[in-house]
Amino acid sequence: MLYDHGPDSFRRPGVPPGRTIELHWDSSSIYPGTSRRVWIHIPDAYDPAEAAGLAVFQDGWWYLDPDGDVRGAIVLDNLVHSGDIPVTVGVFVDPGVFESVGDPSLRKNRNAEYDAFDSRYGSFLVDEIVREVRSHVNVSDNPDRWAIIGGSSGGDCAFTAAWHHTDRFRRVVCFLSSFAQIPGGNPYPELIPNTPRKPLRIVMQAGHRDLRWNQPERNWLAENLRVGAALAEAGYDFHLVLGDGGHNANHAGVLLPDALRWLWREPIT
Repeated sequence: MLYDHGPDSFRRPGVPPGRTIELHWDSSSIYPGTSRRVWIHIPDAYDPAEAAGLAVFQDGWWYLDPDGDVRGAIVLDNLVHSGDIPVTVGVFVDPGVFESVGDPSLRKNRNAEYDAFDSRYGSFLVDEIVREVRSHVNVSDNPDRWAIIGGSSGGDCAFTAAWHHTDRFRRVVCFLSSFAQIPGGNPYPELIPNTPRKPLRIVMQAGHRDLRWNQPERNWLAENLRVGAALAEAGYDFHLVLGDGGHNANHAGVLLPDALRWLWREPIT
């Protein structure tokens, strides 16, 4: 089934649009040889004299595209204007590609970056991308004002970046996360309840017909539910939404405005 977008996913009369800066990043020391596009979306309410919050979206253009399913910049403009979330700059980061590689199947670095269970991608964001973003906008140092958002492999990427860099990312949205394809298996169902609780607030979305939903192995639905159960067992502040549909961004896009409202409803403890 298809879900219908609500009013916060459309340009609203009286809401001035923010401005978007496009960057090209090809000097990564963490992922050498890759290049990618990065967009910084600055809501109209941003005041350079006041440090803004930060929301980093994976699969950059997919989540920024005003005609796509998610429409991240439009949502940020509407929620900041209404006061539902504080002034927050959106950073939309494409996965890396190896421009010099001729074989299209080998050019993309997305799965290597997003599905790895390590601290590299979070370090890449903090030490390279956000450092560059700070040359354009005034970003708060308070990790309570930093969020990270992604879907599919970008979902487990968001979760892993926050898990390893809780000193930076405290608010997490992960849609249809590909925990099932983390190399070596999904570590979180065992790791979460056996690790001291981290100061994270998490929104998860799972689809009841996600990939391999009725298979005994590499089951996207089951692995998301196992992560949710582990978060519940460990006492995390999290919200799990189970919806109809398969592995696509429709439900995620519809949920994004309320997911961001829920993330910012109060300080994290």
